[in-house]
Amino acid sequence: MDVNQAKQEHLLALKVMRLTKPTLFTNLPVTCEDRDLPGDLFGQLMRQDPSTIKGAETLMLGEMLTLPQNFGNIFLGETFSSYISVHNDSSQVVKDILVKADLQTSSQRLNLSASNSAVAELKPECCIDDVIHHEVKEIGTHILVCAVSYTTQQGEKLYFRKFFKFQVLKPLDVKTKFYNAESDLSSVTDEVFLEAQIQNITTSPMFMEKVSLEPSMMYNVTELNTVTQADKGESTFGKMSYLQPMDTRQYLYCLKPKPEYAEKAGIIKGVTVIGKLDIVWKTNLGERGRLQTSQLQRMAPGYGDIRLSLDLIPDTVNLEEPFDIICKITNCSERTMDLVLEMCNTSSIHWCGISGRQLGKLSPGAFLSLPLTVLSSVQGLQVRSRLYN
Repeated sequence: MDVNQAKQEHLLALKVMRLTKPTLFTNLPVTCEDRDLPGDLFGQLMRQDPSTIKGAETLMLGEMLTLPQNFGNIFLGETFSSYISVHNDSSQVVKDILVKADLQTSSQRLNLSASNSAVAELKPECCIDDVIHHEVKEIGTHILVCAVSYTTQQGEKLYFRKFFKFQVLKPLDVKTKFYNAESDLSSVTDEVFLEAQIQNITTSPMFMEKVSLEPSMMYNVTELNTVTQADKGESTFGKMSYLQPMDTRQYLYCLKPKPEYAEKAGIIKGVTVIGKLDIVWKTNLGERGRLQTSQLQRMAPGYGDIRLSLDLIPDTVNLEEPFDIICKITNCSERTMDLVLEMCNTSSIHWCGISGRQLGKLSPGAFLSLPLTVLSSVQGLQVRSRLYN
């Protein structure tokens, strides 16, 4: 939509056109039965139509390309490009022409002009052309403000503006979930699994060129979106990674703390920054878009001052026969701990050893491996009984 600031006749004409990829022309085929009154008339008209595909005239899709007829909508992450032309429609020579293009968003005003210097003169039937580009990073209403100032031969300074309004829409709906896993029981800080659900909320298919996780400085990341077949890694989504409108796709990543952080027991506490998702897609005829999420944050699980984990435990044991386990005790606090071992039996699990014995002092960030003997008196799956330090 464009609105003239004043209805005064100007010597210069301003034309603005958004630059986008063309679209395939579509037509509405009209057919009928051979025995109907029109006979083959509709078929002849479609065969003579230059926009139809020869031999497949009844298909709505044609061979011609069409240019955009209006500004339309643009999606977050895409690049807004526009062609600006100022033409001298008069028979006079116009001087000191200055063309300025600003983009007004809900939060800021951006200058998109390639040059801020004035053109000395513009002869009749000549024009000044400019192409502007801007990567859209905000959703909502955007207004392109094009202002033209010039001086006539009589020395009169004139000025006019045009406004072009368009909407920036959200192309994707991204949801994330974190899962904690103790796959490595000997580590002080556990692995984190990130599940990213990406939904295409546009009206056209998308080709997902890249979906990656850029981890923070504390983590290493492993993508779990491929399967190995015949020593080759293939995407779980197939070779043609298309995402249809309103379809959702799930991506999985495994994050593991780097060794220099994992060795320090209390360094990953509270809210930690995991990283950010980088999503690149293509739409109509290769129109490219890119979206980066904000830094993803996760609340690290709290283990208190002391963390107890199992380094070694058998999968199955015989009833009423002692078996050995190895516990790992880690001091997650910032002070030295004086440890005392107290064993509490249950109706099914019985500790073999001396309860109440001193284990000594444990420095901050240090750990202690503790071998213990246990006996089970009940069959079936058992839950580890309480062990106090």
